[in-house]
Amino acid sequence: MKKIITIIYLFFFILITSYGNSKTNPPFKNILVNENPINYEDIFFEDFNGKIVNLKNEQSRIFILNFWATWCLPCKEEMPYLDELQKINGIKIFPINVEENNKAKAEIFFKNLDIKNLSIYFDLDNKLVNLFYLRGLPTSIILNKDRKEVARILGAVDFSDQKFIDWINSVSN
Repeated sequence: MKKIITIIYLFFFILITSYGNSKTNPPFKNILVNENPINYEDIFFEDFNGKIVNLKNEQSRIFILNFWATWCLPCKEEMPYLDELQKINGIKIFPINVEENNKAKAEIFFKNLDIKNLSIYFDLDNKLVNLFYLRGLPTSIILNKDRKEVARILGAVDFSDQKFIDWINSVSN
């Protein structure tokens, strides 16, 4: 009888721990998860009209700051996926162009990709590039509702992949 109870206990232990790990393990190898979310005091950038956006004034359960450039082919590949992801309630995406403030090129980039759900933002004097120590494009910083970095994505991913959507929803809880 003790053997059966031990086996049942072991079965439930494995089931519970594997379920818990599935929520925290990212679905792609290029997602780096922070065990301890990183706090940033001030996250400022510029919208398309030149207005300063302070992330402290924004509300969402998950924020994604996606850094991109018009010349970046992986950025071009993933932007439509980000556009679709923006439709999910509770996720706010800020695609931030890191090139010199060239509105015309950024607008053409979005128009050619038929981006409808996202707005264009710009990094002020590469302050965010330096703040987040960015080393390549695209890079996406995932922040929780408290605006703490819980993960970052180095390179392109398919943001429409259901595994990613399930994972992003689990890290927001």
